[in-house]
Amino acid sequence: MEIYSFKNDYSEGAHPAILQKLVETNLTQTVGYGEDEFCDEARELIKKQLKKEAEIHFVSGGTQANLIVISSILKPYESVIAAETGHIAVHETGAIEATGHKINTIATSDGKISAIQIEKVLKLHTDEHMVKPKMVYISNSTEVGSVYTKAELKSIYNFCQENNLILFADGARLGSALTSSKCDLTLEDMANLCDVFYIGGTKNGAFIGEAIVFNKLDLNENFRFHIKQKGGMLAKGRLIGIQFSELFRNDLFFEIGKHANKMAEKLAKNISNKGFEFLTEPSSNQIFPIFPNELIAKLQHDFEFFVWEKIDEEKSAIRLVTSWATPEEKVEYFIQSI
Repeated sequence: MEIYSFKNDYSEGAHPAILQKLVETNLTQTVGYGEDEFCDEARELIKKQLKKEAEIHFVSGGTQANLIVISSILKPYESVIAAETGHIAVHETGAIEATGHKINTIATSDGKISAIQIEKVLKLHTDEHMVKPKMVYISNSTEVGSVYTKAELKSIYNFCQENNLILFADGARLGSALTSSKCDLTLEDMANLCDVFYIGGTKNGAFIGEAIVFNKLDLNENFRFHIKQKGGMLAKGRLIGIQFSELFRNDLFFEIGKHANKMAEKLAKNISNKGFEFLTEPSSNQIFPIFPNELIAKLQHDFEFFVWEKIDEEKSAIRLVTSWATPEEKVEYFIQSI
């Protein structure tokens, strides 16, 4: 039997509706660099969900979105605060540091940070002999699968407003977060409680693409110059515009997130019923069960996944990720294999 991968949510190509639209529009001629009618349509469809005016830009991936946004906003001596598990602090090859900005990391057990923790960082940076924290970076869902509630996000946003900090939310897996049973946020809430965030397409049914959303409009000034300088401006920007138009035309973006979460919930429930614990509470399409190493070795004959963290000499946490394309029968087979 062919090995099935639970390694990530971008193992497959794109949702069939996106493929169909790309074929249908293939010979349509447009202008380039994200100024075509498909990108314009995608922006308007997203704004309908935001229910407010915003500036929206399309880039190809999450690391690119993070480094362009952060480096465009911060002055040379300013830093960004993030969880120690944050993508910018771990899995971006020092991209933010390479633009000249320090990341002030916060220790966290569940991938989330709070206003109290942010305040502690500010109190440690008091004068011009240190970097000046100016931005707070969060991920929703986080790198360990947890999600922010509306109350948690509001608390962080209010603190940022009171302390002249910019709140930037990484939404690589926002589709999963917003459709999680543990999350009461909407896209409208994200627009009202973040200065800037991005909507992830790559991990939610698109081939490639992220939509950067500026809610604090003055941060958008000259942003296209930054996109171009950092190599993020696609001549065939239509490729991303078409995909986001389809994702937001009939709520496909949310349907995809719901399916991925449903498959993850089924995995988590049955794993829990078999007596196993989790590294973090299952909340989205990434779950982290703790298994005996012998069981992990057995499962690796039929499935691919990341061995995430060593717990002790006998047990480790693994990461299982579901997607828009995860078949229920593969989930059931995994459960039967435990």
